Amino acid sequence: MKIEYNKSLKKYNTFGIDVIAAEFAAITSESELNTILSKNNKNPLFILSGGSNMLLTKNLDMLVLHIAIKGITVTEESDNYVSVSVNAGENWHDFVQYCIKNNYGGLENLSLIPGYVGSAPIQNIGAYGVELKDTMTSCEAIHITTRKKHIFLNKDCKFGYRNSVFKNDVKGEYIITKVTFRLTKKEHTLNTSYGAIENALIDQGITKPTIKDVSEAVIAIRKSKLPDPSQIGNSGSFFKNPVVDVNHFTRLQKTYPNIPFYKIDEEHIKIPAGWLIEQSGFKGKRWGDAGVHEKQALVLVNYNNASGNEILNVSKRILTDIKEKFDILLETEVNII
Repeated sequence: MKIEYNKSLKKYNTFGIDVIAAEFAAITSESELNTILSKNNKNPLFILSGGSNMLLTKNLDMLVLHIAIKGITVTEESDNYVSVSVNAGENWHDFVQYCIKNNYGGLENLSLIPGYVGSAPIQNIGAYGVELKDTMTSCEAIHITTRKKHIFLNKDCKFGYRNSVFKNDVKGEYIITKVTFRLTKKEHTLNTSYGAIENALIDQGITKPTIKDVSEAVIAIRKSKLPDPSQIGNSGSFFKNPVVDVNHFTRLQKTYPNIPFYKIDEEHIKIPAGWLIEQSGFKGKRWGDAGVHEKQALVLVNYNNASGNEILNVSKRILTDIKEKFDILLETEVNII
């Protein structure tokens, strides 16, 4: 393990923001993690995984630990189920494709989500009707101060919409090192209820889809809507889809009769944030190298050399306008550093 000084983090965050870490270390094993934590003497730490869910707005005058612990292990198996433990430094999409290749079902709807496995429980990543909480059984984490290992069961994680205990009660206290999933080996329960998946399968003439078919449909949909971070800097969906009460939604519907929505329960309605942003005229707008993607209004982008603050200012313009027009205060899905 080597500590590097004044390290650029441009290639370690999907926005491609060029900020400097005072100290940087790539961690490839739990023993390395324990060693560096024991020597740290309570200096400020910044934990960096795949860098796919953050916007860096300043240099980091601290020790940045890049969690790059690799490895996938089948820990338990029966006729129809398999438990797979995957270390935090594995690329999420590569892990999903490993599951598809081995006919392990449950994660196919989460194909092509950027980032590493270790950060997935923090965000409770989700897409097309499926969330991480649906298949994750537990995760292992090291307490930063005590260096003791703790196993968080699914119920301990207090999962919510793009939320978990790691963003609230124990924020900044633990480093996730391993995540375990319970997946199906046969008799897969496919979730094709989202119209985009269903239509993609129909267009291909697929009436009895496999998990591979669903994965490929999701990949095609995401590629058609979302920019590739290797081509244009972005962090996927920048804002959460807001949830409003029925009365608020009814008032909006009178003004915007075609407003799309998803019913959460009898009292709450979810509205696509991308629709709100597009209605406000932000889709495709650009201020220098920072802007809103031309195909998906929910995605803010770095066209070349935008700073984190320039992208943050774009988000603030959007927040202000949506609040004025719709009386909705959007929440960021991306962590602002």
